[in-house]
Amino acid sequence: MTEPVAPPPPEEKENEVLRAARERQQQREAAEAAQAADQEAGKGKRGWKTAAAAGLGIGSAAVIAALLYANRGKIK
Repeated sequence: MTEPVAPPPPEEKENEVLRAARERQQQREAAEAAQAADQEAGKGKRGWKTAAAAGLGIGSAAVIAALLYANRGKIK
């Protein structure tokens, strides 16, 4: 009797949710890097530009997630 052959691993295709999650992670990393640089430069003070950039990144990720959730029936 022959041994069963495992199917090849499926190729991962990036859908909207995965893309939004990846973009959010990149924005979070960029905000953390900017915050670290700002803390180093300002000895612990967080500038308004860093806070605005972090807020913009988090807000845009939330809007994308809300739109994807609202249109989940239309995507198929």
